Amino acid sequence: QVQLVESGGGSVQSGGSLMLSCEASGSTYSVNYMAWFRQAAGKEREGVAGIRRDGVTSYQDSVKGRFTISQHHAQNKLYLQMNNVRPEDTAMYYCAAVDRGGYYSYPPLRPDEYNYWGQGTQVTVSS
Repeated sequence: QVQLVESGGGSVQSGGSLMLSCEASGSTYSVNYMAWFRQAAGKEREGVAGIRRDGVTSYQDSVKGRFTISQHHAQNKLYLQMNNVRPEDTAMYYCAAVDRGGYYSYPPLRPDEYNYWGQGTQVTVSS
């Protein structure tokens, strides 16, 4: 079992920056991929960025060049640096992890590929 706790959300103006953190605990040695997802009010959950244990990353097109996902193995932490944020980035952001399944060339960004989830942290971007 893996437990995930997000932090760092808040309110920020358009064009500003925010860093989200996710602390993992439990059987973290078995985790192969981690990712950030978001869900805006009335919309489906969508993948934002993913990272494989060896550091390979993937991003949703709308955040490429603005968001950066990173990990710190020794601290069991996952980060999402969000720069030049936009009002459409407003959502609940979730940290996710998976310890099952096969090998992917790039980290998957589909919710059904992940089996552990945090409770989420709210990000609100004002114009």
